[in-house]
Amino acid sequence: MQHKRFLLWGFKPPGDLMGVGLGPLERQVLDMVWRGGSVTVRDVHAAIGGGIAYTTVMTTLDRLFRKGLLDRAKPARAFVYSARATEKEFEESIANDLLSGLLANPSPGPLPFLSNLVDVVGERDEALLDELERLVKVKRRQLLVRND
Repeated sequence: MQHKRFLLWGFKPPGDLMGVGLGPLERQVLDMVWRGGSVTVRDVHAAIGGGIAYTTVMTTLDRLFRKGLLDRAKPARAFVYSARATEKEFEESIANDLLSGLLANPSPGPLPFLSNLVDVVGERDEALLDELERLVKVKRRQLLVRND
């Protein structure tokens, strides 16, 4: 599967988002955009309630746009914002970038990471460990077919 890649906060890859992070209001607004499909500042402000200034909501939407998480169009007087990716695509992109970075480290190599992954998954949920094993088998079959 080809993972979408997103540039965040001044052309940083998604893995760097872990350091930059989304603030609580940014995450709340992004969730509203994912649920609503497309929103205006007025829509978000009304949904959040009176505790946050209209200009704060406007700045937050603009910040998410500049980070590359939202698209915006101006069909009339107000900008309409929509997500560049679904929540699932966004989270997959971050996970893919983070894992790629961990596995690319030549020293000490990927073995400690893989070992810790299996340990953490096994401690958390035995069924999840079974699912990890199933996914490895599926990937091996895909690689065999591709290499034939």
